[in-house]
Amino acid sequence: MSDLRTVEAMFQARRPGHSLPQGLYNDPAAYDFDLHAIFARHWLLAGFEVELPRPGTYLTFSAGPWPVVIVRDRSGKLGAFHNTCRHRGSLICPAGSGSAARLVCPYHKWTYELSGELVHAGRMPEGFDLSAHSLKPVKLETLAGVIYVCLSDDPPDFAPFREAFAPLLEPHDLLNAKVVFESTLVEKANWKLVMENARECYHCPASHPELSVTFPTGTSAHFDYGEDPHAKAFDARMDAIGLPRGPVEGAWWQAMRFPLNEGCVSMTLDGQRSVARLMCPTGEGDIGSLRWALEPNNFCHATGDFVFIFNAMPSGVNETIVTGKWLVHKDAQEGVDYDLETLTALWDRTNLQDRDLAETNQLGVNSLGYTPGPYSPEAESLLVRFTDWYCTTAQAFLDQAKSTAK
Repeated sequence: MSDLRTVEAMFQARRPGHSLPQGLYNDPAAYDFDLHAIFARHWLLAGFEVELPRPGTYLTFSAGPWPVVIVRDRSGKLGAFHNTCRHRGSLICPAGSGSAARLVCPYHKWTYELSGELVHAGRMPEGFDLSAHSLKPVKLETLAGVIYVCLSDDPPDFAPFREAFAPLLEPHDLLNAKVVFESTLVEKANWKLVMENARECYHCPASHPELSVTFPTGTSAHFDYGEDPHAKAFDARMDAIGLPRGPVEGAWWQAMRFPLNEGCVSMTLDGQRSVARLMCPTGEGDIGSLRWALEPNNFCHATGDFVFIFNAMPSGVNETIVTGKWLVHKDAQEGVDYDLETLTALWDRTNLQDRDLAETNQLGVNSLGYTPGPYSPEAESLLVRFTDWYCTTAQAFLDQAKSTAK
């Protein structure tokens, strides 16, 4: 890893309540630091159980530059492994998803069982110990149909997140869903600028006219509506139908069900549902949106008719890969129950608009005239939460590194 003293000096220059020092957005040393201090140590949303429907199916995922493969073994259990051969390190499974009886390295055909054990390594010497060369495991947890992975051997405690959030997500029945569309954008901006943009809606009225039709852009924090009668009526209705609302939160996660704007029942261009076959039929699908977000790089929305996820993964000091996925009920038929363009239009446009904002932000941050500016405590409270978490987490990593070096 790059010189930690260089990075620590950047954090020491940080003013609370302000955007970050320039180097944390464009210095290669800070990028390298982020990969090891943040992305190698925290839970990342990697996919959905329904993407691995039967034994032998696999799904690949990259945590920054580090490839992971998630596999359903012969017993039906999910496991995650570093997607690198124990021979000479070749990538084993190509990017994407697929199905295989066993995992076979394309280079020299070393062959692994679906549960990770090496079962064949041709032309190795007599007495070669296959059992000493299994695939290296990656921590994996599932929650109501969602798959999370963590590269650290000592990941953050997942149990509080599971206990608090599962009751909110389970009514959306993600174990009976399917992914019907996936989009990928390469954004020429540091991952933190992408996520800062994703953690506030200060910019939404001017930059997202389509999103503003359905999304309550004037709220703050966990969708604080004050004494708004529309919000109070929504809360009372959710309580009456027994649908949990939250908010619930921990240091690295947060979730809440909130009302959409009046007259809207889904997050679409016109605010009307885009899928006739509902994922959550409770309340006839008029249940607002369940938003959940994980630090460092994710947010999701679950309405009555579909689920949308957003992941931002660093791929360079000033480059981020943004992945979006849309899920609907497994029995919904395209052309009958939904039109794909209608389903995806709102978030697709929003992602493109956000890409332009993040890239413009990066160009300005790179300027000799850049000075960290103050956040709006009311309009950017979740952004403040994100940068505070980032800086606190980074300092803990730095402190541990200094302690280990003594």
